[in-house]
Amino acid sequence: MDRKLTFQPAAAALPGAAKGTAVPAADEWFEREVLPLEAVLMQYLERNWRNSSDVPDLRQDVYVRVYEAALKEIPENAKHFVLATARNLLINKSKHERIVPIETAADLDEFGLASDAPGPDQIVIARDELRHLQAALDRLPPRGREAIVLRRIQGLTRTEIAERMGVSELTVSGYLSRGICLLADVLHGEPSNIRRKA
Repeated sequence: MDRKLTFQPAAAALPGAAKGTAVPAADEWFEREVLPLEAVLMQYLERNWRNSSDVPDLRQDVYVRVYEAALKEIPENAKHFVLATARNLLINKSKHERIVPIETAADLDEFGLASDAPGPDQIVIARDELRHLQAALDRLPPRGREAIVLRRIQGLTRTEIAERMGVSELTVSGYLSRGICLLADVLHGEPSNIRRKA
């Protein structure tokens, strides 16, 4: 069965891809494990990105990131790795698009339109975002939620969190990394299998 590839690894063009490296293994893994996930990836991108015309470019960006990572080390779970890469790409792009160019801010100041006080619409949006975040936090397992709140909201160090929770720093790191991933999944619409346990 001939399958038209939507991503052709350009191994020779990639930095560090010298002759005899893991490039053939990465190519083989990419074709065998990643390309069959295209429908899942496209569905994820279409569901989580507001501009459908960007989706093909986003898919290519995900493919490039996944392939470049595979050149260093081939991931164990391709589906999880592809979707995590897509999620991180969407988060980064969302953050980037929210940045207001400095020229725009200067123009608003010039006309006296810039104000430090939020408008009513901004207050409503902020409250809605806080409710959404609180609902996402409430879905986390209790210990993971506690670690996230102590680190991200109260600003404690991992050592302080470990002392307060009575666990090792390694356990705290696990709570934090799993908690952040689960929060990202919930906030960006990815269904997750969150089990409420200590």
